Amino acid sequence: MTGTFQYRTAIPPVAGRVQRPLWSVMIPTHDCASYLRETLASVLAQDPGPERMQIEVVDDASSDTPEAVVEELGRGRVSFFRQPRNVGHVANFNTGLVRSRGHLVHLLHGDDCVRDGFYAAMAKLLETEAESGAAFCRYIAIDEAGDWSSIAPLEQRSAGVIPGWLERIAVGQRLQTPCMVVRRQVYERLGGFDPRGGFAEDWEMWVRIAARYPVAYEPEPLALYRVHSLSRTGRMLRTGENARDLRRVIEINREHFPPARADEISRRALRETATTCLRRARRLLGASDTEAMWAQVREAVRSDASARVLAEAVVVVAARLAIALAGRKRPAA
Repeated sequence: MTGTFQYRTAIPPVAGRVQRPLWSVMIPTHDCASYLRETLASVLAQDPGPERMQIEVVDDASSDTPEAVVEELGRGRVSFFRQPRNVGHVANFNTGLVRSRGHLVHLLHGDDCVRDGFYAAMAKLLETEAESGAAFCRYIAIDEAGDWSSIAPLEQRSAGVIPGWLERIAVGQRLQTPCMVVRRQVYERLGGFDPRGGFAEDWEMWVRIAARYPVAYEPEPLALYRVHSLSRTGRMLRTGENARDLRRVIEINREHFPPARADEISRRALRETATTCLRRARRLLGASDTEAMWAQVREAVRSDASARVLAEAVVVVAARLAIALAGRKRPAA
């Protein structure tokens, strides 16, 4: 584990012999109070009580009022911690890990949610797969209004450990943070999220875990991942920073691979990054978000300038030019 704690925050064991809950649901927030009510409601609807579940909002010095939402909805059940200044999302996530006390840690962003049965299903899965360091379920992507926009592909039909998971997750990000549960002892061994990962800090963590532990899977879609214009995801698409961070993580991830296969896996990951960028570019073109479309096409070619990627990029660009030309030819009203 060369360099594990050079960049990554150490997560110390829980001090003392205090009685620990099974769950720590740590909810990092930053300027997302408008969604936090829905997030908290989804957790509290499954609350087994304070002896079994710690629930805490960890706020990164937001300019809105998350504490008011916590007081209103949590009514003393939900703890609130506010950073004295804005420390950035990775440091805020790591603060949540350090403050967690439960045996199982669920990092749930303040604009995401869980569906009924999430905690019962994930606890059962990790009890059954006792050697697993972490477990995740399928997730559903939702928009600002909470409407479903897509559902994650099925990894396998039955619940249990995923064979060959390291190589699958190393080639491309296949999950989102709200669907993942990690044993706290795993974070204690491996450290917190790596700030070098930027937008893709979670992908590096899931690869790091998969390199050292079996990972279990629940096929039911029990987590909701929100994508909206004010989210980090939405902002990064417009600048292409999402792809630049993915390429940085691909380089970091090399330390987790067998040396003889590091080049091959990295090449496949770069190709998958390019493919993902082009898929997003096509979707953004359909949504008339030209700025984000161009950013994704540009980053696709920078990730993998193979003939196949270049050809697909040309198709997207040609479609954009055709739309522009049609607009110019439209007669004036």
